[in-house]
Amino acid sequence: MSDIAVAVISYNTRDHLRRCLASVTEDGGREVVVADNGSTDGSIAMVGREFPTAVVVLDESNPGYGGAANTAIAKCRSSYVLLLNSDTILSRGTLDALRRYLDEHPRAAIVGPRLRNPDGTLQRSIHQFPTPLVTLLDYSWLGPLVGVVPGLRKLYLASASHQRGRAVPWVTGAALAIRKSAFDAVGGFDPSFFMYYEEVDLSYRLFRAGWETHFTPSADVTHVGGASTSQQRAPMYAQQIAAAMQYSKRHHSPFAVRRTALALRFGLACRLAGDTARLSMARDSTRRRRLEGNIASLRSMLRGQWRLPAR
Repeated sequence: MSDIAVAVISYNTRDHLRRCLASVTEDGGREVVVADNGSTDGSIAMVGREFPTAVVVLDESNPGYGGAANTAIAKCRSSYVLLLNSDTILSRGTLDALRRYLDEHPRAAIVGPRLRNPDGTLQRSIHQFPTPLVTLLDYSWLGPLVGVVPGLRKLYLASASHQRGRAVPWVTGAALAIRKSAFDAVGGFDPSFFMYYEEVDLSYRLFRAGWETHFTPSADVTHVGGASTSQQRAPMYAQQIAAAMQYSKRHHSPFAVRRTALALRFGLACRLAGDTARLSMARDSTRRRRLEGNIASLRSMLRGQWRLPAR
């Protein structure tokens, strides 16, 4: 059986990182690399004090998720690497289950475990490759609607069952078990995706090279979600929209890019309408300020100002 290392990407999430590394240790993780993008919250000192066997790679320039992941994975000696967000917690047996799955599926370059919310509910993590239609469903109220209509549910993979292992287009990047030889063969993550869509782009390039991405419910990982990005919610949402356009421009025709832009604008308009309605009913001053900030950001994005400072 091949060995599996663990690489964790960290940015100002000390307490989440502590819980993540504790769960890795409890699950038998022996080779652990932490790639930190310039945390100022004491994360580095905590790792050195409480997890002294972990290798820490610090890059204060904050190269983004993909760039940090490339550096961390390059430091790993094992054939497989479980790449984790710092706000994840492994259940017992996760490492063995993912290692076994990769051993048994030699064409799988990436395997995503089943993700759980902190309350134990399912966090949907199976996705289709983006197209203008999929983007429309992902960024508007149409996706949840399609997901509950029996005749239309099959059109939207995010609403599919998460009870069986199988090949899928891509899985949420909070926890990815990676076959290092395949990862290296396609050049790893494209670091020009600062944050968001880096795992989508990687899975698509692996697919084009003849590899597969899989999902397995044989391992459960709790994912808090947004531990780093919630610190700059509006800029990070703008970054996500910009990354969606970046992916489309990279892999789609000019006509499809225009349709993707329309789909994103529709989604932004839906979100703006919802937040405007919520603002009209909000009485709490803190909630009102948050909604006012969201509305200003959404209006800027609708005017095409999608790439806000992310560093």
